[in-house]
Amino acid sequence: MAGYRNEKDQLLRRLRRVEGQIRGLHRMVDTDTYCIDVLTQVSAATKALQSVALHLLESHLAHCVHAAIADGGSAEADAKVAEATQAIARLMRA
Repeated sequence: MAGYRNEKDQLLRRLRRVEGQIRGLHRMVDTDTYCIDVLTQVSAATKALQSVALHLLESHLAHCVHAAIADGGSAEADAKVAEATQAIARLMRA
């Protein structure tokens, strides 16, 4: 079960908003909008996606990692922490 299950509607709303931002960027490029204005919107869309990623990571830690620790499964808990660590590393490289 996904740790974000209870917040699925909220996450989908946020992703639809990002999708709209990307469509807006497409229109801006199509209509030859000034470069700096496009870059400003790229930055806004990037921050919105980072916000979604951070929320998902928080849900993973609060639900999946917490459940693995609570269940007493050291190996499972270690695996969940390793997954979170790898996700953080990917986010930092992006």
